[in-house]
Amino acid sequence: MQTKDRNMTTETMTENMTETGGHPQPARSRAVFSPEDFGLIRTAIVHYLREIQDQPESVKYANLYHRLGRVA
Repeated sequence: MQTKDRNMTTETMTENMTETGGHPQPARSRAVFSPEDFGLIRTAIVHYLREIQDQPESVKYANLYHRLGRVA
């Protein structure tokens, strides 16, 4: 059974290398967060920003909030 699995992997790699001009390509990564998650994280950041609004680190959280808005 291991030989069969190894052959399938070798065949798959060979097919991928042929499709990419002989250069192996890494597998496509999956998204870690869903679009809904970004909304939830932004909401949490807004609540935290209200707590720390007068502190210098609030600027970092405000920037993070805006960056997350561009992703979602």
